[in-house]
Amino acid sequence: MGRLSLNIATTKKLNLAEAVDGAARAGLPAVGLWRDRVHEVGLDGAAKLVRDAGLRVSTLCRGGFLTAADPAGIEAAMEDNRAALDEAAALGTDSLVMVVGGLPEGDVDLAAARRRVADRIADLVPHARDRGVRLVLEPLHPMYAADRAVISTLEQALDLAAPYPADEVAVVVDTFHVFWDPALPRAVERAGREGRIASYQVCDFNLPIAADALLSRGMMGDGVIDFAPITRMVTQAGYTGDIEVEIFNAELWDTPAESVLQTTIDRYRTLILPHLH
Repeated sequence: MGRLSLNIATTKKLNLAEAVDGAARAGLPAVGLWRDRVHEVGLDGAAKLVRDAGLRVSTLCRGGFLTAADPAGIEAAMEDNRAALDEAAALGTDSLVMVVGGLPEGDVDLAAARRRVADRIADLVPHARDRGVRLVLEPLHPMYAADRAVISTLEQALDLAAPYPADEVAVVVDTFHVFWDPALPRAVERAGREGRIASYQVCDFNLPIAADALLSRGMMGDGVIDFAPITRMVTQAGYTGDIEVEIFNAELWDTPAESVLQTTIDRYRTLILPHLH
């Protein structure tokens, strides 16, 4: 239990105070925060809520959306990401999760969009370094390549991170997004060797895929992912940090939070914890 973190997206209908209180009451040591919930109470208020509950912030979601091609879009993205880095530092986490963004409207050039992501990371690294916060790149499942993340594999994320020290640019291993990848064992081993695994996020991949594909995540054990080999890979790669449960699922959001938290703990104990050793 000392490594289990509630990403508050899992209990979306709770406000920040309720989510933090629920995690603390359930005996969890950490929470993964989303910026919209932080903004609702203000940065100082959010930091105090977490601190007073005796919790730590595992990650802050999210920065990113770096694929704009026009000067105004680029500057807006830079301003937002600099603010996100400042917020992460104030909240006491060294990990800002980056969803890099999809294709701009009317654009079909994936290669150019990926080059722009690399350029914006280079622009953001000095600010990240100054704040002591890592840019943590999250590859998303390929079905999101057009609208949310032109980076689909862990290998791609690692290649983007490669020019920088691991304490400046790192990666997320999220089971929902990477379980399908036949190159995953090699990529996780590389990520561990380079010291770049900043977060391990777990949830299942439910079928059928929801009408809104964002909501196809499920509680561990309810879908098609085999958590044992992925968890062993991440462990053998040397990762010892928090393990976030991050689930976007409409049915789960309608379930009482206490029940969701208890199921989270139960599934973590049976499907994740035995493979951390």
